[in-house]
Amino acid sequence: MCRTAARNHRERPVTTDAAPRPARRRATPATTGGSRRLVIVESPAKARTISQYLGSDYVVESSIGHIRDLPSSAAQIPAALKKQAWARLGVDIENNFEPLYVISPEKTAQVAKLRALLKNADELFLATDEDREGEAIAWHLNEVLKPRVPVKRMVFHEITRPAIEAAIANPRDIDLDLVHAQEARRILDRLYGYEVSPVLWKKVAPRLSAGRVQSVAVRLIVERERQRMRFRAAQYWDLDAVLAIQTPAADRVPARLVEVGGRRVASGRDFDAETGTLASDARLLAETDAKAIAATLSRAKFVVDDVQERPFTQRPPAPFITSTIQQEAARKLRYSAARTMAVAQRLYENGYITYMRTDSTNLSEQAVAAARAQIRELYGPTYLPDAPRQYTAKARGAQEAHEAIRPAGDAFRTPESLQGELDADAHRLYDLVWKRTVASQMRDANGLRTSVRLSGDAGAEGRAVFQTSGKVISFPGFLRAYVEGSDDPDAELEDQERVLPPLAVGQGLD
Repeated sequence: MCRTAARNHRERPVTTDAAPRPARRRATPATTGGSRRLVIVESPAKARTISQYLGSDYVVESSIGHIRDLPSSAAQIPAALKKQAWARLGVDIENNFEPLYVISPEKTAQVAKLRALLKNADELFLATDEDREGEAIAWHLNEVLKPRVPVKRMVFHEITRPAIEAAIANPRDIDLDLVHAQEARRILDRLYGYEVSPVLWKKVAPRLSAGRVQSVAVRLIVERERQRMRFRAAQYWDLDAVLAIQTPAADRVPARLVEVGGRRVASGRDFDAETGTLASDARLLAETDAKAIAATLSRAKFVVDDVQERPFTQRPPAPFITSTIQQEAARKLRYSAARTMAVAQRLYENGYITYMRTDSTNLSEQAVAAARAQIRELYGPTYLPDAPRQYTAKARGAQEAHEAIRPAGDAFRTPESLQGELDADAHRLYDLVWKRTVASQMRDANGLRTSVRLSGDAGAEGRAVFQTSGKVISFPGFLRAYVEGSDDPDAELEDQERVLPPLAVGQGLD
C-alpha cells in the first residue's frame, strides 16, 4: 500500500458523532519565537525524566500512547457511517483503503487536558519516539489538537540532558513516509484480523484469533511441532575414556571414541530424524559392542598418533539490537522477551540506555569514544584496538534509523555505580548492555586450539581411535568483559578454556 502524499482521514471528534474530513495539517518549520512551550511524549515516565532537563518555560505532558485508532466496536463508529458495508472494518476498502480514525474513549480526558495546555502555549514540540508508531502518534496529535502555534517534531535516541537540548535545538517536520508505513501496517492488521478470525471461529474453535504477525509465527511453530512429531528415536552407544599419561605427574586426558577398525563411529548426526535409521556408512555400536570394546581397551596401551595445533582469533559480538538483547537476556538472565522489553523501556525512559527498538548495530562517535575511554581506564591500553570498530547490520532490509542499544550519555556509568539506584531486574539488564557495548570495542581474543588423536588395540575389532581437544587463550581481549551466550550447551563448552597436558606423537598412555 504505497502513497506519496498524506491524505485526509475521517475522524470522530470527542463532542460529536460525525464530522467532515479534516484537512491534513503539516508541522511548521522551527521558529525562535514563543515563551511557553508544550512538549508531548508518549509515556508519563518519559515526561518526568525530560521535564528535569527543561526550564520552567516548558510543560512536558504525555499522550499515554496512541490517542486515535480504528474503531474497536460498533459503538465507536459515527452514526452517519454505521450503515456503510465497510464500517465494521474501520477501513473503506472501496475507497483506496481509507481508514476511519476515532479518538479512543479512554483517551478523551487526556485529549481534553492536552487541548487545555495547548491554549496557553506558544510552541508545540511533538517528542514521541522516532519510529513508525512514534511518528504516527505525533501526526495524530497534530491532527486532533489542530494547533494554531508553531509545531516542531523533536527526536532523540537517549534521554539525557545533552540529547534533549540537541533535540530542542534541531527539530524537524513530521516524517509522512513513516506515518504512511505505520498506517499501512495498521490497516493490514485490521483487514487480516477481522476477516480471518471469524473463519477460525466457524472452522476451528471459538475465540481464536489471526493476525499479520501472529499467524506467521503460529505457522512456524506448527511446522516445528510436526517435525518433532515425525522424529523417530534411535539408540546408539559411544565410548568415553580417561587416559593416564605415563609420567610422574600421571596427568589425565579425557577422550571420546571416534573410529573402530578404520570406520567412523556413528553419532546423533548420522541418523535420519524422521525414520530413525542410520543415514551414513558409520559404524553403529550396540550396547554389547560398546561394552566388549571397553573391556578389551581397559587392558590396552594407548599411543598418541597425531597432534595438531592451530591458532585462533575470536572477534567480539556486535552491540545489541532489539532481537539480540531479547535472545541474550533469555539465555543469561532467563527473561522472557516481554520482560526484557519492559525492563529496557524503563531503563530508556529514565535515561540509562538508548532507545531499545532498533535494528542497527552502529554506535555514535560519542558512544565509541565513551567505550574506548572506559576500556583504557578499566582494562588498560593493551585491550584497546588501534582504531574504533565499525559494525554493519546483517539482516536484509535493516533500516538502521537508530543507534544500537547502549548505555546512555557520552560517559558510560558502570554497573557498579548504579548499585542501589536500579532495581534488580533493571540492574542485571543494564549490566548486560554495558558489558556488551564495551566488549564490542575491545581487541580480539586469541589463543591456540589443540586436537589430539590417540589409539589402542581393541583386539578383533582392530585399532580404536579416540580424540580429544584443548583450547588455551593466550590473550583474552574482549572476553575480559563479556562472553556471549549460546542456545547450544555444547557450543558453550567449546568456548571454555581446556588445557591439555603436553603430548607428543608416539607418547604412551594407559
